[in-house]
Amino acid sequence: MLRVLKSSVSVILLTGFMLSGAIAADVKSIAILTPEEGTDYGWNQQGVDAAKAAAAATGVEVVVAQGLGYGDVRPTLRELAEEGASLLIAHASGYNTSAPEIANELKVPVAIVDTPSALKKGLVADYTLSGHEGAYLAGRLAAKMTRSKAVGIVVSGEPPSWNSQSAGFAQGVKAENPDVKVTYAVIGPAAYSDAAGGKRVTESVIASGADIIFGQGNGSSFGMLQAVETTKAADGGKVYFIDVIGDKTPIDKGFLLSSVVWNITPVYTAMINDLKADTFGTKSYSIGLKDDSVKLLKTAAIPDNVWTEVQALREDVISGKIKVEPVFEATAVRALMTNVSE
Repeated sequence: MLRVLKSSVSVILLTGFMLSGAIAADVKSIAILTPEEGTDYGWNQQGVDAAKAAAAATGVEVVVAQGLGYGDVRPTLRELAEEGASLLIAHASGYNTSAPEIANELKVPVAIVDTPSALKKGLVADYTLSGHEGAYLAGRLAAKMTRSKAVGIVVSGEPPSWNSQSAGFAQGVKAENPDVKVTYAVIGPAAYSDAAGGKRVTESVIASGADIIFGQGNGSSFGMLQAVETTKAADGGKVYFIDVIGDKTPIDKGFLLSSVVWNITPVYTAMINDLKADTFGTKSYSIGLKDDSVKLLKTAAIPDNVWTEVQALREDVISGKIKVEPVFEATAVRALMTNVSE
């Protein structure tokens, strides 16, 4: 039985599953490490929920180490490895240096983000996921619904996953209506949990004329949402928010227009199965519209006719009629914007 490491670590023992085969028996438990608590309706929560679901699907134990911050997590990685974890999922771009070091030191497989070049058979896998297809649809939706012909993108940093969605959103806006202005604003280089900064920057983007905000921010997204709830658009009307990764419907006060929702469970399940098959670290993982691992959230704020149009566009993306390529570099993302502010 795995012991609890600290107050921020919970252990869930999944019973009723039998592992079969010598290779499968080697994968006994996984651990996921997150910088913030798994209650953000976004990156951290989706990661935690997906790890639990993947563990249940594959019959292994899971340890959740959450709220670890963005600093050095080597001690936690070592302790989890010594506790017997067969896989360490380092669910933050800030962990993509320390986790491979621990993998090489202790010979324990790790999964990291934002470093596709770090693949190492049996030890290091990367899951730089991209919701760009869903973000493209969100951009089409925003351009259809903006009253001011101005929308905004607010991000808490410029990691590859955020960049690809920012680019997809801007491309969607321009494909729908090239006359719509897109203002792009960065809270800070790694301001993922900066809710106050999220509120301040979002207010400035609204002041520039935007009446729809596409926000990417982990904990800072709560500040973005607060700004949307308390700031009027230039015409005195409501400003809407489009979120990413999770579903903030349970806390919405009528300002959530949609979200580019991710389902990471298939990714973690594939990692576990790759460990069992001795193919871990030989390939990257992806999500997309085709299998609903990326999907656009429907809310009551979206008129039925607009939603029907967006769903038709979804089919065009899936079929390849509309091609949406991921753009991971920040400089290329910025080139797509009408205005950029920091």
